[in-house]
This record gives sequence, C-alpha cells and structure tokens, in this order.
Amino acid sequence: MPTDVASDSGSAEAMPRSWQVHRLGSPEEALRLERRPVRDPGPGEVRVRVEAAGLNHPDLLLCTGRYQERPELPFSPGFEAAGEVVSVGPGSVRRVGERVAVVPELPEGAFQESLTVPDAQTYPVPDSMPATTAAVLHVAYTTAHAALHHRAGLRPGERLLVTGAAGGVGSAAIQLGRAAGAYVVALASGSAKAEACRELGADLVLDPDDPDLVDRVRELGGADVTLDVVGGDVFDRVRRCLAFEGRLVTVGFAGGTVPQAPVNHVLLRSYSLIGLHLATYRRENPDLLRHIHAELVDLVAAGVVAPRVTALPFDQAPAALGLLARREVIGRVVLTV
Repeated sequence: MPTDVASDSGSAEAMPRSWQVHRLGSPEEALRLERRPVRDPGPGEVRVRVEAAGLNHPDLLLCTGRYQERPELPFSPGFEAAGEVVSVGPGSVRRVGERVAVVPELPEGAFQESLTVPDAQTYPVPDSMPATTAAVLHVAYTTAHAALHHRAGLRPGERLLVTGAAGGVGSAAIQLGRAAGAYVVALASGSAKAEACRELGADLVLDPDDPDLVDRVRELGGADVTLDVVGGDVFDRVRRCLAFEGRLVTVGFAGGTVPQAPVNHVLLRSYSLIGLHLATYRRENPDLLRHIHAELVDLVAAGVVAPRVTALPFDQAPAALGLLARREVIGRVVLTV
C-alpha cells in the first residue's frame, strides 16, 4: 500500500491526509494516502475536521470504475463522514465548533481528514452522538427510512421482508421496521449474521438460499413490504413472496446482478415495484432528507436506532474496504481519525 507523500507531523493541520484514487483497481491497487493542502471555505461553505468516515458498497465500485458515477482521476471516495466545523465562510449557517454529519460530493469524497463543503452538504448532530454513529447515519439509515416510510408507506402490523439484512441498509431496516411496529423477516446467510439480525430485532431470520423460502414467507401471509438491496436471484425469489398489493422497494444491487422484473407477474399479483436512489433525493427533495435526518437523530437519542459499527484507523482504508468486499461486515465499517 502506498504511504504518505509527506510525513512531517507539524504539517498535519495545513496538509491533512487524503485517500486518493489515481488509477482504477482493487482498493489495495487504487488507493494512495497523500497529504493535501486545505481549502478555506467560501461563501456559504464550511471546513470540517473529520473524526470518522463511513464506508459503503459503492466505494468499492468507485475504486474499480463500476459505479454509475465515474469522477475524473484522481478523486477521493467516500459518501459520508462526521466531524467538527473548524472554519466558516461568509453567510454560512454553521458555527465554529458545531458537530455535523457531512455528505460530500465527488470528486472530493469523505475519505479525507479535512473537508470543505457547502452548508447544504452538512447535517447537524448533537455533541452527545459519537462520531462513529454520526458518520454512518445518512446513507444506510436515511435510505431505509425513505424506502420504508416515504416510498412503501409501511404500517404497524404489516410484514416486512429485508434482504441483505446483516449489512448497512438491511440492519437499519430491521431497526426502523421494528420501531414502526412491523413484523420483520430478515434474510441472512450464516449463523453469525442470523444471530446479529435477531439481536437487531428481527422476528424471524431465514436463509436466502432456502429452497422453501417462498413457501415459508407465504405461510405467514406474504410480505406486505420488501426492501431489497441485493438484486439478482434474491430479487426473483422475494418478489414471489409478496402479499396481495405488496410493495417491493429496490435500493441497490449488492449481489452484482441487476434483475429483470416480469411485468406480467406484477400485474397478476397486483404488487408495486418501487425504486429509491438517495442521491436523486439530495437533488430533487433535500427537505425530505433533512426531515428524516432529524427523526433519526431523535431515534438514536431514544435508543431505538443503534448502528452496529466496526471501526478501523484512517490509514487502513484498503483493509476496511476489503472487509466489505468479502462480506465479512455485520452492520457498518468506519474509518476513525
């Protein structure tokens, strides 16, 4: 793994570290840890000293060039971070010393010790919230919340089926589903992930490769709402688990294959296929995301939402992404500064 291009500890404030992708490949091949000068905030901007950065599956795709966004080289990956505001530009709504979650836009991603961003890319968090929690609250939990409530209209007493349930969005959906009063069925492979889903609050855990999966869910009455993060063959199985007038929300394809939905089956079973892409909402309906963020902060304070986090030091980003690639993570992985 390439190391810092500068090692003078006295320059750490003026030249914070940044993970940069100079050529596409595996994280070990693509990522270089460098020192870069900070940019002072302009009008309506802030500079944030990063305390933690959350890792997501799209970060792997960015490194290999398989994500839908392909920023010019070099760029820094990372879609969410948390830290302290250390400088504000003219007209900024933030204040020095305020703690925020940051949702930066590429090519200046979250895998940096310092971020200068517009106010619109920051979300306030209370001083009592750990940075490792604030750094993983936006992508997974906002996605799950928007999918279950804004898109699917999940109601108390309904049956919720969650794929990839031990992962980031899946584990968030379990907790939010229980908080909404739903009966939660989680799909997870292996005993460790199954036990983690139960600890998160799942009422029933099933193996996604169980040949009797469809029958077992239908015996419960079918899934009123399904949140799918996997795609591929799993999507094909869970769509057959839907109850009459069920809603299937697709938020990603972690399995690597984009499924094709047979519209005749949608018609005959009278269910709804619904999509949700969080980045689109940041452009088209940012007020909704700020409303959800405020609700999530309250749920964390109440102990209803408690992200399960594995933390690694900032300089171990390639190893941390390797955990995601091998699907060895339960919950979320963060880099701590």
